[in-house]
Amino acid sequence: MSRTSGASAATSARPTERRCAQLGLIAAPGLPHQLAVELAEPLRTLLAERYPHFDWQVPVLPDALVAPPATASDLVAEARRRLLEGDWELAVVLTDLPLRIGGRPVVWHASPTHGVAVVSVPAIGPMGLRRGVERALNALVDALLGERVGAATRDGAHKRREQRRARRMRRWLDELVELHTEGPHPDTGWVSLASPGRFRLLLGMVRANRPWRLALRLYRAVVASLAAIAFSLVTPDIWAIADRLSTPRLLALSLLSVTVTSTTLVVAHGLWERAPSRHARDEAALFNAATALTVAVGTIVLYGTLFVLALAGALLLLPESLLASQAGGDAQFSDYLRLAWLLGSLATLGGALGAGLESSDAVREAAYAYRGEEERSLPG
Repeated sequence: MSRTSGASAATSARPTERRCAQLGLIAAPGLPHQLAVELAEPLRTLLAERYPHFDWQVPVLPDALVAPPATASDLVAEARRRLLEGDWELAVVLTDLPLRIGGRPVVWHASPTHGVAVVSVPAIGPMGLRRGVERALNALVDALLGERVGAATRDGAHKRREQRRARRMRRWLDELVELHTEGPHPDTGWVSLASPGRFRLLLGMVRANRPWRLALRLYRAVVASLAAIAFSLVTPDIWAIADRLSTPRLLALSLLSVTVTSTTLVVAHGLWERAPSRHARDEAALFNAATALTVAVGTIVLYGTLFVLALAGALLLLPESLLASQAGGDAQFSDYLRLAWLLGSLATLGGALGAGLESSDAVREAAYAYRGEEERSLPG
């Protein structure tokens, strides 16, 4: 499908010009595909009403994507690949599989970072199926673009917030469409992230991901880290090393531990995305940057938590006289801080092993932005 009339139109498009944007519907064969065909035009009309500055298209692709048993993360990852191959801005999957997020069943599931959402058709229920799926699709349009589902406008303040939100969504869509624009782009790949619009979009994606949740989901990494802290607290050699390490070395060890753990999470769980085509290179770079920053911030939060736990453990378990015997003088609070600094780094490095053993679903759910509270509010 043609998106623009050439490279000049892509680079000099005015804000009032209507550019093509696509939301792909991927439906499992059978009833989901039938519903997708029936709802494609109403969905296109809805998008045109909410975002009239774009010429919306809603292609329908019959594809089950994965074979059962499969998780929501599997569906999102495979739909993301189809999105890049189809050169779409957004994608919604209608599946005949049940969805479970964090061990609980859900009706639908959205990942704004990927631009992908999934609807479990069986979870809608036997009555009012078409209407229920249509309501789910309408809600997912908001969820994918970062809006609050069902937000009401009650007063002037609400109206102003809605207007600001609409402007943000317009800029977001502009950037998504620009990522897919055919023709040469002055900056491509990682270089394109330096542009103000792309950088703003990147920060918004990282914020939407709530990276601090990552530390809460890394159960095996936390267990390995706590074991490393417990072992180090009763090892006098560690106390002596902490006393003699210089500040630059402690800082270098901190950076190394965060880097190793973050890299382990990204590599071990296949979070790095490869562009299937030249046109998808910019979007892949944006997604990879958002993933890397999310994992890095999550690891830093984990590091900070381990530092506090190590400091508390050292203050509770190590008397000043015992620590002073290794320090060669009176033990100061700074000695406890240096010990906690070293223990935090060692514990984070120990957590890298546990991170490699984590469930890929747990890591992806923590590293990617998923909508959760709204998932239970739909009929079904």
